[in-house]
Amino acid sequence: MMNTSVKIEGMTCAACANRIEKGLSRLDGVEQANVNFALEKATISYNEKQTSLESIEAKIEDLGYGVVKQATDLAITGMTCAACANRIEKVVGKQNGISKINVNVTLETAHVEYSDSEISIEEIVQKIEKLGFGATIKTKESGASSEGKKDAIKEQKRKLLISSILSIPLLWTMVTHFSFTSWIWSPEILMNPWVQFILATPVQFYIGKQFYVGAYKALRNKSANMDVLVALGTSAAYFYSLYLTLVAPPGHHISLYYETSAVLITLIILGKLFESLAKGKSSEAIKKLMGLQAKTAIVIRDGREVGISLEEVIVGDTILVKPGEKIPVDGIVLEGTSAVDESMLTGESIPIQKQSGDEVIGATVNKNGSLKIKALKIGKDTALAQIIKVVEEAQGSKAPIQRVADVISGVFVPIVVGIAIVAFLVWFFLVEPGNFAGALEKLIAVLVIACPCALGLATPTSIMAGSGRAAEYGILFKGGEHLEATHKINTVLVDKTGTVTQGKPALTDVFHEAAITETDFLRIVGSAERNSEHPLAEAIVEGVLEKGITLGETSEFEAIPGYGIRTKIEEKEVVIGTRKLMQQEGIVAEHAYEQMEQLETAGKTAMLVGIDGQYAGMIAVADTIKETSKEAVAKLKELGIQVVMITGDNERTAQAIAAQVGIEHVRAQVLPEDKANEVKKFQEQGKNVAMVGDGINDAPALAVANIGMAMGTGTDVAMEAADVTLMRGDLRSIADAIFISKKTMRNIRQNLFWALFYNTLGIPVAAAGFLAPWLAGAAMAFSSVSVVLNALRLQRIKLK
Repeated sequence: MMNTSVKIEGMTCAACANRIEKGLSRLDGVEQANVNFALEKATISYNEKQTSLESIEAKIEDLGYGVVKQATDLAITGMTCAACANRIEKVVGKQNGISKINVNVTLETAHVEYSDSEISIEEIVQKIEKLGFGATIKTKESGASSEGKKDAIKEQKRKLLISSILSIPLLWTMVTHFSFTSWIWSPEILMNPWVQFILATPVQFYIGKQFYVGAYKALRNKSANMDVLVALGTSAAYFYSLYLTLVAPPGHHISLYYETSAVLITLIILGKLFESLAKGKSSEAIKKLMGLQAKTAIVIRDGREVGISLEEVIVGDTILVKPGEKIPVDGIVLEGTSAVDESMLTGESIPIQKQSGDEVIGATVNKNGSLKIKALKIGKDTALAQIIKVVEEAQGSKAPIQRVADVISGVFVPIVVGIAIVAFLVWFFLVEPGNFAGALEKLIAVLVIACPCALGLATPTSIMAGSGRAAEYGILFKGGEHLEATHKINTVLVDKTGTVTQGKPALTDVFHEAAITETDFLRIVGSAERNSEHPLAEAIVEGVLEKGITLGETSEFEAIPGYGIRTKIEEKEVVIGTRKLMQQEGIVAEHAYEQMEQLETAGKTAMLVGIDGQYAGMIAVADTIKETSKEAVAKLKELGIQVVMITGDNERTAQAIAAQVGIEHVRAQVLPEDKANEVKKFQEQGKNVAMVGDGINDAPALAVANIGMAMGTGTDVAMEAADVTLMRGDLRSIADAIFISKKTMRNIRQNLFWALFYNTLGIPVAAAGFLAPWLAGAAMAFSSVSVVLNALRLQRIKLK
């Protein structure tokens, strides 16, 4: 029986406490539940075989309340394979107050969610240390680029060098034992058992010490890992050879197995080194992102320019950014104009013009003018820091497919030890009765070939490489589970405004009568609309100014709600608006109505213009389609994915926009609160749905969808609710995200196949006597390295 306490938020009265008690009591396995309203705490006794703390927390959340949890990332040292990670998860996960623990052997990290009223982080660290591993709270310094890892690799290289120098003479003697290599000369001194003993002993106990320490810690905690197999296999060979050395008569030639243990340890150290170097490459994406950050900033304090480190910048500081420098933090321009290269964030190669009042993002590059900016977000709150955090969390999380490898790794070692003992007994008593040395060789070969390192590396290395490569293309997966689920998507729902379209109206069409030039017509229209606060008026003014036309002064401006505007420019009476407005003003414009309808059918908002009581022309404004939207829809269709546009706009406008980009299925006039229901309708048809949006109104639908994708150019609320963020605001990224997910999942399946193939094929081959122990060691080392190298192929994915 387990007892635990959970902090609860959202209770408003004693009735809430009673409701939670009743709800929990109905759960299978819950013996007793007491909820204290004053302390905002629930104390629960439950049978861990029937329910779990996760199920209890889920029930509380289903009842409409929140569970207060702490989350911490730990840096773990001393893990050698997946079995180590499983052991930490199993033991720590059983502690009261732990709701979730995820250990990543590749990143050497653990993510722990816990209730601090039940257990402290210090107690969690102590528990991990009792298991024989090191644990510290993860900081910037303890991350992937820490000096500690570099020192560890240096130490591995040094040990490999010593081990190689001592093992090569032993390997030489072994090679000359074969009949087909008897012609190779070997110094007589190397045949001396005591010389072999002197060479093998440092390798066994100094170089191989890490395997003994790891095996001792594992066995002390009633589990087994790769270290147990290596220690058993090499010790059997070494101590049997030592026994023969001690009992053999002087001068007699005897077959020893010192080279077996020494060469095995050398090969495993070599494999581990290759593995460490390759794993280091799999976190290149994080290093690249971190490298984008500025290191220093020039702040203006007390009227003086002061150069300080980035960590010293505080919110509200005025920062001077000179041409060619990186903008240090997220902020707003106070003074100056310049072009800023935002390609690291948006993928857009053309620099963006910035002036007073515009927002700027840290790590983007100021190109050609000095800017004074006010710091709004610093440190972990900046856009780049948030991106790095998402990528780190994705690389540290587990995909559901990894559970397969974890389950296999957890039971693998005891089974292998059993198979090795059976193989030894069969050979010793049945195949070659009394041949202890031959039977021992088979036992060693089975133990060594079966090390499940490759199995433990199969999934996390692919997740790291895949999510890292995706981040380089501006696609941020929030976790391994989302990276896995994305490849199953067969239906994509896209919001119209800001997703398919720019989300910002623009002047698209200009028609004028022969009596007036286009420049004069646009100057009058732009001048008139400058006084209006309507978003369409802003688009018209912006469009006119972009053509280099200077605006004039107006007088007697009047906005007529629902109809348009009336104003006076250069003594001319100007009206701009609807058909009804023209009719009210007595302006004959019927001949333009047909063209106006054509524009409206195309999803544009058309406005008629009258000057001094005469029809002068017409302008149209529309939320223009993103240049890449049509191509993106075509890419999705190529992948066999159904694309549906969902919008609150009227049917005519929606159909017009959809037709331009090649979308055949449209859901128009959908209220924001109904978008989530539309997602559910497709899910009820058995579809795996991705919802793509950028606004607050899309957040519920993003949360309900199998995969929610938010445009990075959209709102924070949308990005928070989404599983994938498309930083470039480009619809093509949807197909790219699905493509990368498919490639990653294929890579994981390849890794799992080869890891299992090595073991399942290697064990019977070794047991049958067709694999020498040193060859088994080489194969085992090669399997781990090949899995990591295969995963690293994901870092070379090229998107079409």
